[in-house]
Amino acid sequence: MSMFCYQCQETAKGTGCTIAGVCGKKEDVANMQDLLVFVAKGVSVYADLGRKNDVISEKADKYVFEAMFTTITNANFDKNAIIKKIKEGFGVRAELKKTLEERKVSIPANLHSCTSWQADETEFERKSQLVGVLSIENEDIRSLKELLTYGIKGMAAYAEHASNLGYKNNDVFEFMHRGLAATTKDLSVDELVGMVLECGKHGVNVMALLDKANTETYGNPEITEVNIGVKNNPAILISGHDLKDMERLLQQTDGTGVDVYTHSEMLPAHYYPAFKKYKHFVGNYGNAWWKQREEFETFNGPILFTTNCIVPPHSNATYKDRIYTTGSSGLPGAIHISEDANGKKDFSAIIEHAKKCASPTEIETGKIVGGFAHNQVIALADKVVDAVKSGAIKKFFVMAGCDGRMKDRDYYTQFAGQLPKDTVILTAGCAKYRYNKLELGDIGGIPRVLDAGQCNDSYSLAVIALTLKDVFKLNDINELPIAYNIAWYEQKAVIVLLALLHLGVKNIHLGPTLPGFLSPNVANVLVNNFGIAGITEPAKDIEMFMA
Repeated sequence: MSMFCYQCQETAKGTGCTIAGVCGKKEDVANMQDLLVFVAKGVSVYADLGRKNDVISEKADKYVFEAMFTTITNANFDKNAIIKKIKEGFGVRAELKKTLEERKVSIPANLHSCTSWQADETEFERKSQLVGVLSIENEDIRSLKELLTYGIKGMAAYAEHASNLGYKNNDVFEFMHRGLAATTKDLSVDELVGMVLECGKHGVNVMALLDKANTETYGNPEITEVNIGVKNNPAILISGHDLKDMERLLQQTDGTGVDVYTHSEMLPAHYYPAFKKYKHFVGNYGNAWWKQREEFETFNGPILFTTNCIVPPHSNATYKDRIYTTGSSGLPGAIHISEDANGKKDFSAIIEHAKKCASPTEIETGKIVGGFAHNQVIALADKVVDAVKSGAIKKFFVMAGCDGRMKDRDYYTQFAGQLPKDTVILTAGCAKYRYNKLELGDIGGIPRVLDAGQCNDSYSLAVIALTLKDVFKLNDINELPIAYNIAWYEQKAVIVLLALLHLGVKNIHLGPTLPGFLSPNVANVLVNNFGIAGITEPAKDIEMFMA
């Protein structure tokens, strides 16, 4: 086979993409991503050794979270950018090794080949074929090592966002290096299971770090009505997740006559107080990431991708020349906007481009409500508790996670629509687009859909659950009237799942399909120890949850 990738929910036949990715990546890009992970592991082996000897390399920390984020599903399709990152890894690895030698750190002679392999670019493709997922023969070991790797990819995304705002956690970096180094070792199933569960612990830590970074920088999210119609000015559509890029774009477009709209996972930017002062920050355009091929056509203006969730445009798409990327995202043919030596980004090119474009074509009208992160919901705690005690609210449903293209994801729209009217949905991530525009009403003024924000804001849902556990004086988080019916797509959802498992949450239902990278034995471990289960039919599942 020319490639092998099964890290996302839509992987071919639920087992693995072997010719080209369902996501749109070609075999050469998939293979270069495998090689980039291989090189990042080499950097992490040295970084892990360094940390055990009081040698910390901030350059290695940054390189690894950038490299791993680059390989997340739908983040970077630019082969040349990935090759450049591989070559950068050679330099970071060599510099770190030299530092260890200068500090008289004893370097074992039998380190994995990822710590030493280096070759001319002409050898990259050949090597990539030898270091991919299937290079590990034992199915269960492979499954656990990939599960750990994908969890670390999710951690890397959140670590990069926090770092962009100046927030770091050395314990998170320590685990990322130690975890990646563990995938190069001959560990037992039990040892790897332990590493996977520890990954969940640090998943909580990195999400808490990002929550702190976002709220201390931009304020606590507030209940907000977001316009989904359009105005008559030329505009830029910003997609992805990075709030620092959001801030930079708003600052640089202020006073230019160019409006800014959010797309998909950037919707929750509207909830932050710091962004509300910008009068040209006018609304959200469209729906979840997978509809972009039709919605970008009608937006008319340029689109800025700050992170993953890119769908490569068709060759005849009118908007393909209007795509810009930044950060860890990349797309061949798109203009990439990088930081300069002073950490600044210049968005003047995309702003000037916008001025030459027509205003967006309206595709819907109205408003949607969000901003129910933990601080806001806790402020409503008395009202929520009274509703639970009176029986007005019978159960909460955590329906966080990702959306996707598969038709069976209609399940989540049907599930939300058929839920009893005395239930409330707690959501975060783009999964909300399956039901956040339904007329589900409220319970005593409490909306039946409480949107906490982006996928990383699933941390808010955990904080809300733990707070309610304390309020009701319960011993176990699973005694709460909360059910978990989560949709997943990519690796950030993996770290959210591992984080919930670390917090002790059990009986999580995961869909629309269970991950293809879980071997039957590893899946059984999750089922038997944590009650992980799949989904069936909306009405049948609702009956089961409400019983």
